[in-house]
Amino acid sequence: MLENIDFTLVNWSRGQFALTAMFHWLFVPLTLGLAYIMAYMETMYVKTGDPEWKRITKFWMKLFGINFAIGVATGIILEFEFGTNWSNYSWFVGDIFGAPLAIEGIMAFFLESTFIAVMFFGWDKVSKRFHLTATWLTAIGASLSAVWILVANAWMQNPVGTFFNPETARNEMTSFWDVFLSETAVNKFVHTITSGFVFAAIFVIGVSSWYLIKNREHLLAKRSIVIASVFGLISSLVLIGTGDSSAKEIVKTQPMKFAAMEALYEGQTNAPLVAFGILGDETDHKNLNADSEADFLFKIEIPSMLSWLAYGDPDRYVAGIKDLIQGNEEQGILSYKEKIIRGHKAQQALRALKEAQKTDPNGEKAAALKAKFRDPEFIENNVQYFGYGNFYHPDPEQIEKNAFTMVPPISMTFYAFHIMVMLGGLFMALFALFLFLVMRNQLHNKKWLLWAAVWTIPLAYIAQQSGWIVAEVGRQPWVIQDLMPTMKAVTQIDVESVMTTFFLFAVVFIGLFIAEARIMIKQIKVGPKKKEDPNNV
Repeated sequence: MLENIDFTLVNWSRGQFALTAMFHWLFVPLTLGLAYIMAYMETMYVKTGDPEWKRITKFWMKLFGINFAIGVATGIILEFEFGTNWSNYSWFVGDIFGAPLAIEGIMAFFLESTFIAVMFFGWDKVSKRFHLTATWLTAIGASLSAVWILVANAWMQNPVGTFFNPETARNEMTSFWDVFLSETAVNKFVHTITSGFVFAAIFVIGVSSWYLIKNREHLLAKRSIVIASVFGLISSLVLIGTGDSSAKEIVKTQPMKFAAMEALYEGQTNAPLVAFGILGDETDHKNLNADSEADFLFKIEIPSMLSWLAYGDPDRYVAGIKDLIQGNEEQGILSYKEKIIRGHKAQQALRALKEAQKTDPNGEKAAALKAKFRDPEFIENNVQYFGYGNFYHPDPEQIEKNAFTMVPPISMTFYAFHIMVMLGGLFMALFALFLFLVMRNQLHNKKWLLWAAVWTIPLAYIAQQSGWIVAEVGRQPWVIQDLMPTMKAVTQIDVESVMTTFFLFAVVFIGLFIAEARIMIKQIKVGPKKKEDPNNV
């Protein structure tokens, strides 16, 4: 029951993991996108033999290397935290979660580390084509490494291809391909990768714009802007498509997250999309009650667009937050209270099985209970709501209260989603405008636009973090959707230990970020090396 949970420990553990993940995500997207941009630039060098392409490639490669090193350091810490702070989670799903992480380790440490060494230190030591191959394999390796992390995360959002084994009380994989190729995993990978491409394109355009402002490296800046604009524009189009697919998947597998993204309290047909809105001070899940509704101080809506976004049909009914909590029989939506009761039945059956195994492991009662967990009807009606049972209370009124706690932070999810979408639209417009102006040789006269591009780089970081917030905060209180709430996943250690390591990590990460930013800025100010002797390229 909730009364037995140390929420101070849960909150500090969540805070520590969020701190690590968000710092890690400062570096990864740029690495994913910049790798392909510099690989294409080197392809142009090999194809044309123009030494200027080599200078350009080596410059962006230097910035890639700085960013890559910090990303690896924070990523290692992140994986260790699964064992130190989230051991209950690791034990519960280790048979599933461990496989993608193991493959990711193989990809990262064998493919990436091998070819990244050739890429950085192989200039003029191996043939042009071999070096180019190493650069492309480094880029592909970074993406393949990301695949497995995102597959694992997608499974947490939509646990498929698994079976709950009552004898071990763990989830076990039944189909690797169902986990790997689930619609959630495919959408998450493509959407996340292309968001990194967009981020890298913004970074390249911003840095190149700074050179034009300073009247330096005109050829590098213009060539880089052309490549980044095309790369970013194509990536933006893919990003829109995968965003639409992801929304349709979320409404099926995580309807509460979808409702929170739009602060939709009352379900409705022809549901409008809030293109822009400001929530009132009282709009928060802590104040949610049977009579509450989304309190907007101001909003601009697009009629029927949310229904179309969710189902491809403007006339479809979209469930609101209150539908999901209180249930809607007409729409076939179970209430959270009913799911809690059903989940409790599954947990009761598990506890009964454990007791039977202690007293008579081969007896009829134990056999009957084992068979119960293989019964499709019991699985569909009870086991799939297993995690809801953690919110059970003998008092029916308390169950009602607990149901209202199972709503993610509405304001944070709503604003993060809309910031992400609005910035994505801004970036797409920027790519199109920069490509148009640079092709007409009119960009260098637009100093205001060049400065705008420089200051768009921080906005790209904000967009990346907003997407992470939507994905992870929006699914609360679940660490594994419907199966394991976050409060049950933490390691039972002293909260003081978690607090201490939180502040230690914060100091280290802030130090790393400041160091990385200073090194990056210094290298950008220094710029690429002087032009090389054409006879030595």
